[in-house]
Amino acid sequence: MTASSVPAAVQRYYTRLVVMAEAVAEGWLLGLVARLVFAGVLLFYFWNSAATKIGPGLFGFLTISDGAYIQILPGAMEAVGYDASRLPAIPDGLIVVAGTYAEFVLPLLVVLGLFTRLSALGMMVFVLVQSVVDIIGHGADAETVGSLFDRVPDSQILDQRLLWGFLLLYLVVRGGGLVSLDGLLRRFLLQPRELSAGRHPAGRGPGMAGTS
Repeated sequence: MTASSVPAAVQRYYTRLVVMAEAVAEGWLLGLVARLVFAGVLLFYFWNSAATKIGPGLFGFLTISDGAYIQILPGAMEAVGYDASRLPAIPDGLIVVAGTYAEFVLPLLVVLGLFTRLSALGMMVFVLVQSVVDIIGHGADAETVGSLFDRVPDSQILDQRLLWGFLLLYLVVRGGGLVSLDGLLRRFLLQPRELSAGRHPAGRGPGMAGTS
């Protein structure tokens, strides 16, 4: 091997390695990792936040606390003297109820990988609304809001939630992957339909039934 052929050889081996890694990870790894990261970092953050919006006790989830109205609609609550009963059921009450239960349900769906794209999109909208309420409704200060392209990487809103959004965006675009409830449903629901329609699973033709 001459000195001039070394870069080409390195490039070939590198390309083979990349292709092998992509083949191994294709369809399952990144979706699974994204959901595990979401579970490890954000699942209990959202559930703990949601728990402050419901009543106490075993059946507390059946009632919405005044704290939910104060957290979600701070301006409206201030205007009615923090008496939630004075707020209209529609839209204010509906917004609070939907926001409270969404904070329980959507994170769970993301972790399980069930309706992953839709639930991740819902979480993106939730985080956006949460950020707007924190800034406008609760008056978050400049340090909490933060800024981009600076040397401080840990502001609670712009820095942290932008990373949350990127994680969720991946799940919206690519889905939860094969290792998810979506993947299981796809295999159990779609494959029988393909067989009944006369189509065969990928890589197996009519004469290959006994090859596995």
